[in-house]
Amino acid sequence: MTRHVVAGLDGSRESLAAADWAAREALRRGLSLRLVHAWEGLPDDGADANLPELRAPQYHARRVLRQALDVLSERYPQLYIAAEQVRRQPGPALLAEAADAELLVIGNRGSGVVGGFMSGSVAMATVAHVDRPVVLVRAEETAAEEHLPDGSGKASTRTPLRDVAVAVDIGGPCDDVLDFAFRAAELRRAPLRAVHAWHVPLTGVVPGVEERTRIREEAERELTGLLRPWRAKYPDVTVLENLHEGRAAHVLVRAAGGAGLLVMGRRRRRTAIGSHTGPVAHALIHHASRPVVLIPHD
Repeated sequence: MTRHVVAGLDGSRESLAAADWAAREALRRGLSLRLVHAWEGLPDDGADANLPELRAPQYHARRVLRQALDVLSERYPQLYIAAEQVRRQPGPALLAEAADAELLVIGNRGSGVVGGFMSGSVAMATVAHVDRPVVLVRAEETAAEEHLPDGSGKASTRTPLRDVAVAVDIGGPCDDVLDFAFRAAELRRAPLRAVHAWHVPLTGVVPGVEERTRIREEAERELTGLLRPWRAKYPDVTVLENLHEGRAAHVLVRAAGGAGLLVMGRRRRRTAIGSHTGPVAHALIHHASRPVVLIPHD
C-alpha cells in the first residue's frame, strides 16, 4: 500500500500551519497529502442535511477543507492532495487515519495543548496511542522558518535548511528513531545533530572531577558506537554529536530551539486508556518551539 501524509484540520492557525508543513514534507518524500476534518456532527447518508441546526456547522466544515485545499493546491501545484470530512470523533478518526499514513501531522498550541478540535485529554490520548510517527507543529511555523536566517537575521527560504536534532537514548531502543532522523536529514540535505543528555547518578556522594570525566567519556564512546552503523547507511549526512549534562527534558527543549525538526522516541502504549506520553515527550509538547516528531517504539 502506498502511504501518504495525513494532516488533521479544524480551521485553527495551528492546524493550518500543520497542513502546510505536511505538504512540504509530502513533497520531500514523494508522497501524497490527505487533509482530514473530523466532526461527529456530520449527518448520516440520507439524513436531512437542510435542517437549520446542521447547515451552519456543515458549511463551516466544508469551508475549512475547501480553503485549505485551495491554498495548498496553489502553493504546491506539483503535490497531489485529497481532502475528506469524516463523521467521527476527532481522536478515533485520526488514529484510524494514521494507520495507513507515513506521518500524522497535527497542530500544537504549546502549554500542553494539541491544537483546535484536538484539545486537552483527547489530544494527549491521541498522541499517546498513535502507532505511526506523529508531528506536532506550532502556528508560527512557516516554510521560511525551516531555513537558517539570512545575513540580516531574517527568515528566508533562500538559505539552507536548519539541522535535524534527534534525541538519542544510548540505553534504550532507538533504531526507528535514528532511521527516521537520518532520513529526514538526508531529504533536507541538512546536518543531523545527535543529542544525548547525561548526568551523574544520585548516590548520596558528590563525585569528583575524575568520576564526572569518566562518566562523560563513557557516554561519548557509547554514542559514537551507536551512531557508527547509521553513518555508514547514510554517508551523505553530516553528523554532529552533542552531549550535555542535565535531565533529558531540559536538554532537549534547549536543543529544539535552533533545529528545523526535533525527533525523539515514545514508548508504545498497549492499553486503550490513558494519555500519558512520558515526561520528556510531555515537556516537549509543552515547551518546544520547533516541530517535534514522536516515533513510537516498543
